[in-house]
Amino acid sequence: MSYYKPEDLKKFSNITEFQEAMGKKFFDWYGEVFEEGALSKREKCLIALAVAHSEACPYCIDAYSSSCLQNGADEEQMMEAVHVAAAIKGGATLVNSVQMMNHVKKLTM
Repeated sequence: MSYYKPEDLKKFSNITEFQEAMGKKFFDWYGEVFEEGALSKREKCLIALAVAHSEACPYCIDAYSSSCLQNGADEEQMMEAVHVAAAIKGGATLVNSVQMMNHVKKLTM
């Protein structure tokens, strides 16, 4: 059984219930982050979609799949963003193997 419940995404704004001041500050900042700036809203949504996959957050995947479409991204761009996230996550895992190799060489030499 999965803890993930798609309907809970609609309750995200309720995080202010237990700590209103900090929740409000978060949502003010969060909203500002996604405003048009040096990056377009579409570009920011594609980045968010990639991060959502890297972080394996099903709520974020749902939210940013919708946001990407609403902000003009197409399916190919969305999948390409996910592949970028997968490549970075894979590379980040593999680059740590240098530490393992250094350690093994030290132990076996």
